[in-house]
Amino acid sequence: MDKTPITPTRTLNFRGTEYSYVHAADTLGPDFERWPVVLRLLAENVARCAAEEDRVQMLHGLRSWIDTQTSEREIHYLPGRLLMHDTTSTPALVDMAAMRDVVAAEGKDPELLNPLLPVEVSVDHSLAVESYATPNAARENIQHEIRRNRERYRFLKWAAASMDNIHINPPGTGIMHTINLEQLATVVTTEQRDGKNLIAPDMMLGTDSHTPMINGLGVLGWGVGGLEAETVMFGMPTTLKIPDVVGVYLHGTLPPAVLATDLALVITQELRKIGVTGEFVEFYGPGVSSLSVGDRAVIANMAPEYGATTGYFPIDSAVLTYLKSTGRSGEQQELVETYAQASGLWFNPEANPLFSRTISIDLSSLTPSVAGPRRPQDRIDLGSIPSALNNEGPAPHRDADTEWALPEYPVALASITSCTNTTDPRLLITAGLLARKARLRGLTPAPWVKTSLAPGSPAAQSYLKRSHLDEDLSAVGFDIVGFGCATCIGNSGALPEVIEQVRREGSSRPVAMLSGNRNFPGRVHPDLEFGFLMSPPLVVAYALAGDANKDISTEPIAIDATGQEVFLADLWPTPEEVDHVLEQAIDPEDFHRDFQHASNSRLWQSIDAPTSPLFPWDEGSTILRPPPFASRLNAAPEKLLEAYPLAVLGDDVTTDHISPASAIPQDSFIADFLVERGEKRDDLNVFASRRGNWEVMVRGAYYAKSLVNNLAVDAGTAMTTHGPTGQLMPICDAAQQYKKDNQAVVIIAGDRYGMGSSRDWAAKVQQLLGVRAVLASSFERIHRSNLIGMGILPLVVPAEIQQKLRTIEASTRILIDNDLDVLVPRGGVTVTVEQPDTTWSFVATAGVETGMDVDLLRSGGVIPKILDSIL
Repeated sequence: MDKTPITPTRTLNFRGTEYSYVHAADTLGPDFERWPVVLRLLAENVARCAAEEDRVQMLHGLRSWIDTQTSEREIHYLPGRLLMHDTTSTPALVDMAAMRDVVAAEGKDPELLNPLLPVEVSVDHSLAVESYATPNAARENIQHEIRRNRERYRFLKWAAASMDNIHINPPGTGIMHTINLEQLATVVTTEQRDGKNLIAPDMMLGTDSHTPMINGLGVLGWGVGGLEAETVMFGMPTTLKIPDVVGVYLHGTLPPAVLATDLALVITQELRKIGVTGEFVEFYGPGVSSLSVGDRAVIANMAPEYGATTGYFPIDSAVLTYLKSTGRSGEQQELVETYAQASGLWFNPEANPLFSRTISIDLSSLTPSVAGPRRPQDRIDLGSIPSALNNEGPAPHRDADTEWALPEYPVALASITSCTNTTDPRLLITAGLLARKARLRGLTPAPWVKTSLAPGSPAAQSYLKRSHLDEDLSAVGFDIVGFGCATCIGNSGALPEVIEQVRREGSSRPVAMLSGNRNFPGRVHPDLEFGFLMSPPLVVAYALAGDANKDISTEPIAIDATGQEVFLADLWPTPEEVDHVLEQAIDPEDFHRDFQHASNSRLWQSIDAPTSPLFPWDEGSTILRPPPFASRLNAAPEKLLEAYPLAVLGDDVTTDHISPASAIPQDSFIADFLVERGEKRDDLNVFASRRGNWEVMVRGAYYAKSLVNNLAVDAGTAMTTHGPTGQLMPICDAAQQYKKDNQAVVIIAGDRYGMGSSRDWAAKVQQLLGVRAVLASSFERIHRSNLIGMGILPLVVPAEIQQKLRTIEASTRILIDNDLDVLVPRGGVTVTVEQPDTTWSFVATAGVETGMDVDLLRSGGVIPKILDSIL
C-alpha cells in the first residue's frame, strides 16, 4: 500500500478558477467504483480532514473494507456544518452557557467557549395546533407559540448574539430538514485553505434523527445526539467504526397510484426485517433514476425508522433538476455537475458496487400502503387497517341499547404533517387535487375529526395558492396551521371534546391518521394509542370518512349531496393531473423569497435579548436553569459498580417514553411542581419547551402512559418500587432516595432501547436519576451514543439473559465490572445478579464502538471532556 498521505492535489478549472480536490481513485484506488459512494465520501473526508498521523491508517481501513465488506477499524468524520432544532439546541446551548459559568469561575475568559463551525438552528419544534380549520389558524398558532416560548427564544437570541457561528432561523421559516434541502445545502462547497481554492462535497451532521433526509439530495449527513454535536462544535471529529453498507437495488417504476410515501413504508418494513441498526444504506440500480429528489427525500427521511444511519442517494441529474426548481443559481448547478463527475462521485445507474448485504425492490410491484397502528415498520396494505385495529384487542365497550354517534374507531386527528411528506410539492398537490374533487362532490370531514396542514416550507403556501388548491384544502378542513413539525412531534393540541368524552367512557378508541414518520403510542398525542402513517392524500380521505375501521380501498368514503356513494377511486387524481398543476404552480423564486420573508418576522424581532458573555439566569425560571451535570468530573468511577434496578422495561422503549416531548398532563406530578412555582395548570405547554430546565425534565422521566415497568405493574405512570424498602413511589422520588443513600441504579430493557428521536435528554434524565448503566438486548445508535456522552455505560445482554432479568425484583442487586482502564470497544463485561435466594453471573458486551467512546466514559462524558480541554 502506498503510505503517502493524501491531500487535495488534483485540480479542475471552473469558470476561470482553479480548484484542488480529492479524487476517489486517490483514496481507494483505480477500481474505486467497487466501493459504495458513501464510503468514497468518507474516504474523501478522511483524506481532507484527518490529522496526518491518523490519515494513512484510516484510509488503509477503508481500502481493506472491500475484501470482506465489513471492518472493525475506526475513522474520523469532520462535517462542514451542524444543523439543530430549537428543542435540541436549547439544552445544548444551556449546557454551553453553564459551561461558560464554570470557565469564568475558574478565572478564564468565558468567550473562549465558542462553536468552531457553522451551526444553523431552526425553530420548528414548538408550533402547536391550537387553532385549525380556519384561515386564521397559522397566525393564531404562531402568536401562541411566541407567547409561550418567549423566554426560551430570548435565550436562543442571546446565544446567537454572544457566541460565534450560531445562526437562528425563526419560527415560521419551516422544518429544519426542509430548510436544509431548499436553502442550506450546497451539495458541493468551496473554500480557501493555505492559499489554495479547495472544492469538496457538502457534508454535515444534525441533532435530529431525520437529518438523513438530505441524503436524498446527494449530501452525506446523519443524525447525532446533542451531546455528540457538542464535541463536534468544539473541533473534535466524530469517530465511527467503518460501517457495513447495505445496498438497496431499485428497479422498475412506480405505478400511477403509488406515491413516494408508499415506497418509503415498504423500504422501512424490509430493512427492519433484516436489521440495519447503525449501518449505512445506499440506493442503487436503474430504479433510482426514475425517482425525483422529492421522492428520494421521503425515503431518506425514514432512515431512523428502518434503523440505519443513512439512506443515501448519490448525485445525478435529478439533483440538478431539484437545485434549479428551488431557485439555486445556474453556476451552482454547473459546479455540482462538474465536480461530482470529475471526482468519481457521480451516480451510474448501471454500476454494481459491492455491499455488505443487499436487498432488491421492484418499484412496479408496489401498492398503496400505510403503517401502524403502533410502529412505522408495521406496513400493511391500505385495505388492512380494519383487521389491524381488530387485532389490537376487544372492541370498545358499548351499551346495546344506545345509538352511537361515533364509530368504534373514530378518526380523532387527520394531519398532513412532517417534513417527511410535506417537503415534496408533488405529495401536497396530490392531496390538494383529492380535496378539490371532494369539494366538488360536497364532502366535508366528519365533525369529530381535528384536521391540520403544517407544511415544511412557507413556499408551499405560494404554490398551493397559485393553483387555488389552498381553497380546496380549506373547504375540507385543511387550512395551513403553520410551518413546523406540529403534530408529527406531538404538538397536536387538544383533542375535540367529543373525542375526549368517548375515550374517557371507553365507548370508542380514537385513532390518528397522519403523514408523519412515527406513530408510537402517545407520540402524536398522549391519549392516543393508535396511529397510522400514510400519504397526504390518504389523510384527507380518512378525514372525510371519519372512521378508521373502514376499508376505503373498497368501501365508499362518504355519501355526496346527491346521495351517491363516493369511492377513493373517484377522488384520486391521475399523474397527468398532478404534473399539469405542478408545472403551473411551482415558481423557483418562491423558495428563497418566502423563506426570507418568514425570516424577517416582526414577532421574532420584537423579542429582546441580553448580549453579555455570561447568560443572566433567573433562579425562579421554570424554563431555563443551569444543569448540575455542567461541571468537571471529580471522583473517579468505582471499578465495581453496585446498583439496584430503577426500572425493568420491555422491547421498543422509545426516547418519547424516556423523555416525552408532548403536552405536560395537567393531572401529573410534573404539573403540580410547575403550579407550585406559579405556572397555570391549563397552560403548561409541552415537555419539549422546558428542556432548558433540568428540574422539570427529570420529573418527566419515563412519564408515558403506555410504558410498563415490571417493578411496578399497574401502579400508575412513571412509578417504581424502591428496592431496600419495597415502597411504591414515582421514579424520580425513588431515584432521589437512592442518591440520598449513596446507591447507584441501573435500567434494564429489551430490544431497540432508545428508538425514535435523537433527543439527548433521554440520556440526560437517566444521568440525573443516578443511572450508571443500561442493560438492554440492543440499542438504537443515537441513544447509545447519548448514553456514553453522559457517562452511562450501555451493556448489550444476550437475549436469554434478558428474559431472566425481566423477572427480577426491586431488591435485586446488580454488580458490574466497571474497570474503565481495561474497557475496550465491544469487550466483555462481567455482571453479577444477587437475588434474595440465588446469585448468578453472565458476560455482557460493552455497547462501546470506538476508542473515543471509551475515552468519553473515562472522562465522565462529553461536558467534562470539553471543560478539561478548555481549562
